Amino acid sequence: MARSKTLYNCTACGARSPKWVGQCPDCGAWNTLVETAAVVGAGDRGGRFAGYAGASSRVQRLAEVTPGSESRAATGLAELDRVLGGGLVAGSVVLIGGDPGIGKSTLLLQALASFSGRQQVLYVTGEESPEQVSMRARRLGVAADEVRLLAETSVERILELARSESPQVIVIDSIQTLFTGLLQSAPGSVAQVRESAAQLVRFAKGSGTALFLVGHVTKEGTLAGPRVLEHMVDTVLYFEGDAGGRYRVIRAIKNRYGAVNELGVFAMTDKGLKEVRNPSSIFLSRHERPVAGSVILVTMEGTRPLLVEVQALVDDSQLANPRRVTLGLEQNRLAMLLAVQHRHGGIPMGDQDVFVNVVGGVRVGEPAADLALLLAVLSSFRDRPLPTDLVVFGEVGLAGEIRPVPNGQERLREAAKLGFRHALVPAANAPRKAVDGLGVVPVARFAEVLDHLPAL
Repeated sequence: MARSKTLYNCTACGARSPKWVGQCPDCGAWNTLVETAAVVGAGDRGGRFAGYAGASSRVQRLAEVTPGSESRAATGLAELDRVLGGGLVAGSVVLIGGDPGIGKSTLLLQALASFSGRQQVLYVTGEESPEQVSMRARRLGVAADEVRLLAETSVERILELARSESPQVIVIDSIQTLFTGLLQSAPGSVAQVRESAAQLVRFAKGSGTALFLVGHVTKEGTLAGPRVLEHMVDTVLYFEGDAGGRYRVIRAIKNRYGAVNELGVFAMTDKGLKEVRNPSSIFLSRHERPVAGSVILVTMEGTRPLLVEVQALVDDSQLANPRRVTLGLEQNRLAMLLAVQHRHGGIPMGDQDVFVNVVGGVRVGEPAADLALLLAVLSSFRDRPLPTDLVVFGEVGLAGEIRPVPNGQERLREAAKLGFRHALVPAANAPRKAVDGLGVVPVARFAEVLDHLPAL
């Protein structure tokens, strides 16, 4: 029979203490001791820290290991499958976080309803009653009659029922509501979240059950709980968007079975989340006539090229220090690019307020947006619109050079498919074969950009 013992570990230095104290006796840090459970079996010195079921305990060469074929199951939502890397892998653990009311439970209920016709599924709710889950399913109109439902917060009880039910997919909503009897702290604490997740992950890996964990987020938008929670799981997804808006974006931050930074787009309707097949259409404004300060950028979200509109507004500043404001782009990069524009383009904006926004609430983190940002700012400053059928991408260096960006060919093909006729790209990204219907203008330096756009 295994016996449990409660210890307290210092998160700063790792020292252990049999009881909680305010200051770590080893490193002197304050309030760093957290509760942990130490279990030692009578005949198994590994105890609960033993490897996953079926794991090999012998040393072998990497060449001897035969990779297994990943069995993926479609979730019924193509955008979710894209973010997961092509479907849900058996035995994988997926952590999904987002603001309250953003649609996490709705998304997973729709996915489980699709699974229930092919596999046995289990929905574990710790925040809502079974009646509330049933009301949501009826409101959404999903065929969830075969979805098994369990209202429970004890990890031991959940695992006991899961072993008897043997589901292929389990949803835990949410991990912050669970607790284990091995610890005395309250549900939602760092120790409880970490230990509960560890037990669920071991069960998923040992049984081959795919597991979804819903996680709360802090007011800063990051996943609540210990950082080790993100290290335990195979995939971390963020569900983003304005709770009062229509569109939702799901983004992969970590994925052991696919590409990271993949993007899935949904529209929230009265019947739940609907997939957006062409996300570029919702991020592009439809102006009746050309407007100054608007440029179309081709960015990459994972393996998907995405067209977004970059808007800029330049105005005389009434302050001693002109404002530099960005939404969806890095603010420090804007200041750097304005200095490049002054030094290599001869266009000073030291007395101007500069505001830059990416339409639709998209966040662009890659440097391929540099050239589009500068052209949007310059267009607004001169009050001269750019052609509406022009797309732009490219990184701008401090020496004024236009540097290439990855996946240039895919970006150009996507722009041509959506009806754009001209593209301003780095010289190194110029295609070897002409893209049908798209005229490509390669540039090597920022000064050349102004020569090719005489309107500016």
